Amino acid sequence: MKTLVLGAGIIGISTAWHLAERGHEVVVVDRQRDAALETSFANAAQISVSYCEPWANRHAPAKLLKWMFRNDAPLLFRPRADWQQWRWGLQFLGQCNDAAFERNVQQLVALGAYSHAALKDVVAATGIDYHRLERGIAHFYTDQKAFDDGAVAAGLMQKYGVDRKVVSREELFAIEPAFRNFADIVGGTFTASDESGDARVFTQKLAQLCAARGVQFRFGQDIERLETAGGAVQAVRIRDRDTGIVQQLKADDVVVACGSYSAPLLRQVGVDLPIYPGKGYSATFKLKQPAGAPFVSTIDDEVKVAMSRLGDELRVAGTIELSGYDATLDSQLARDRCRMLAARIEKVLPGVCDTRLPEAGGDPKFWTGLRPATPTNIPYIGRTRVGGLWVNAGHGTLGWTHGAGSGKAMAELISGRKPRTAFDFYGYEKGRRGFDGKGEFSLNP
Repeated sequence: MKTLVLGAGIIGISTAWHLAERGHEVVVVDRQRDAALETSFANAAQISVSYCEPWANRHAPAKLLKWMFRNDAPLLFRPRADWQQWRWGLQFLGQCNDAAFERNVQQLVALGAYSHAALKDVVAATGIDYHRLERGIAHFYTDQKAFDDGAVAAGLMQKYGVDRKVVSREELFAIEPAFRNFADIVGGTFTASDESGDARVFTQKLAQLCAARGVQFRFGQDIERLETAGGAVQAVRIRDRDTGIVQQLKADDVVVACGSYSAPLLRQVGVDLPIYPGKGYSATFKLKQPAGAPFVSTIDDEVKVAMSRLGDELRVAGTIELSGYDATLDSQLARDRCRMLAARIEKVLPGVCDTRLPEAGGDPKFWTGLRPATPTNIPYIGRTRVGGLWVNAGHGTLGWTHGAGSGKAMAELISGRKPRTAFDFYGYEKGRRGFDGKGEFSLNP
């Protein structure tokens, strides 16, 4: 069986690896020159099964209104003349209740646990080195009410098998002494089983191993359209970015794993999924005082940013901006959000990193990527109603956390097997026709 995998991020490469393991002939297509050069390039670096809370909760609508005019808001929604944004927003509001929140948490935790086990298996089999730290993930709070709410969230995670412990301020400092100089902390949570590592390094090394196993790579190719006939996918039309040469690639199965760009590609063939880009930001700072930098990957609840140590650097990532397919860094809004990351790290870890901006002689590596978000934060992994066409997209900010498992599950489904997890895979229980993208978006446990 020959399978085309469209997209070479963590989702696409994981899919290719597991398909190759099961004996499939695999071709990966991507517009970039290498794997992991878009959304997987510089994310928060966390494998965070314990922190998979959906964005949609009963507090979200009020927060979105409050944050609408703040350039440094953790989740920024500014309405625009974009039907897809409005549709996504309305479906998001429909998930902002306690019942939906708990249902979505259950699904995300199930996929996260399955995926974490899959990642460990791949690492054990390959020996890939990617600045991995198995020190857990901490989450600290600077507001008592937020801390109390965090304890409730931790209880919900524990209900579904995640050992997310509530810890006092002093207990948090014992877990990670680097935060002792930040007096604002009132308490936190900690999950020892979570970990961190560089998603780009992992993905690129796994791609190299895929190539060694016979997976073909077609880099530098724009994916122009899906060609169908008789209700099934017939070919994928690609165009070489250097020469302009157009080709048609054919296969038995096609997997769309193009992140945020999956949605417009699938709409060409009538599969209309509510996946909308969430623009996320990161900064990578050189360490000035390595002894004072944290080893435990951590989430700062006040500004909703994560920080992870990657060798002699600190990766800081966070904030989501729902404003279309703009991934640039040169707007005033983008500059404000980047400055916020630098200022926050200097406040929390004073003097530990070189947080100087370029105009002050510093060299922070600012980056932005488009997170493919669904209203529930639950991804689509499975068959579409178009014969031979599959989708593996919509992972939001959890692509690294869910990547290995999503790839394994996709390969299992294409191979005719049901993945061994309680996660409700898109299209699987709905029979061979799959979901057609029409009607209300729902994934029920």
